[in-house]
Amino acid sequence: MADHSKEAAERKKAIFDTMSPRGQKRILRIGYHRWDPFEAPKDPIDIRRDSTQRTTQQLVREFLQQCGYEKYSNAYGRGVLEVALGIINNDDRFIGMYEFAVWYADQLKQVQSTDK
Repeated sequence: MADHSKEAAERKKAIFDTMSPRGQKRILRIGYHRWDPFEAPKDPIDIRRDSTQRTTQQLVREFLQQCGYEKYSNAYGRGVLEVALGIINNDDRFIGMYEFAVWYADQLKQVQSTDK
């Protein structure tokens, strides 16, 4: 065990010695004894998915493919992406936009059905 910690200390010093002066200064500021160059990397940010287990990118791509390329502009695509991100992130602003759009579509259907 002592050999292992001695070996780790030697490796730590070797890593420190190969660092740039700026990097060494940063390590010395937090404390050489507290610095752990062998620390496991942090977990990446979890990829957010909706209830269908699709990412925002997958949802947007699928939606835009179904509309047809001639139907949308760059602004339309950006709007779709913004709304998809807002809904998946459960942002009240975008949830409100979605609920209003659904309500308004229902209102239009009711008006059209009474006109016939």
